[in-house]
Amino acid sequence: MSAAITVDGLGVSFGARTALEDVTFAVPAGAFVGVLGPNGAGKTTLLRALLGDVAHSGRLDVERPVAYVPQLSHTQDAFPIDALGVVLMGTYPRLGWWRRPSRTDREGARALLDRVGLADRARTPFDELSGGQRQRVLLARALAQQGRVMLLDEPLSGADARSRELVLDVIAEQCRRGGTVLMTTHDLAEAARVCDRMLVLNRALVAEGSTEDIFTEDVLRRAYGGDVLVLDGRPALIDDPHHHDRSPERLPWSG
Repeated sequence: MSAAITVDGLGVSFGARTALEDVTFAVPAGAFVGVLGPNGAGKTTLLRALLGDVAHSGRLDVERPVAYVPQLSHTQDAFPIDALGVVLMGTYPRLGWWRRPSRTDREGARALLDRVGLADRARTPFDELSGGQRQRVLLARALAQQGRVMLLDEPLSGADARSRELVLDVIAEQCRRGGTVLMTTHDLAEAARVCDRMLVLNRALVAEGSTEDIFTEDVLRRAYGGDVLVLDGRPALIDDPHHHDRSPERLPWSG
């Protein structure tokens, strides 16, 4: 199977601070990959490098076009437009800023809102939507970009159960259609449940592979350090400070 993403010796620095160093991996077309690691590990920086938004060393080959869903906390709280207008923004790279979306484009945007369960919120101002609904609107905007590769930065963070389910259903459908998805997440148990493969970062690439390859005491300690406990001979991760508490996260093998 051909690779949709090939990264060879990727390095990214911001002044004197090294964000990523000598990262190498390949992602086959159609894969759903979870990107894991503690805060500050370089997960968002990796997505930005794949988008071409940051200067980097090394080689990046990414199947185009690429769609992107940013962290909700990195978007403006109030787009001065409604949900339909936000989705239509995803058509601009194809249309150019000088062309207005056609009736077909608008019908397509409405269909995408329906796909994420928000057909009845097309005319609702973006800032009046809940956090999970905003996340779904941003996902619909990314779908409007018609990317062969989709990069999602914490799309499940803070989302309600319905929004999480809908987002994951859309991702699964994209992969069935041959699309490739990279999703950063702090939820290791969720990643183990839904992702085909995982990348673990801590500025460098700590490990990549299947659930069995990733969720070992050695890999988790190299990525998360002292936040890993061994309970009854099995590793467990203390919730990242990003989460609301510090209780051990129940990983797939923890019973």
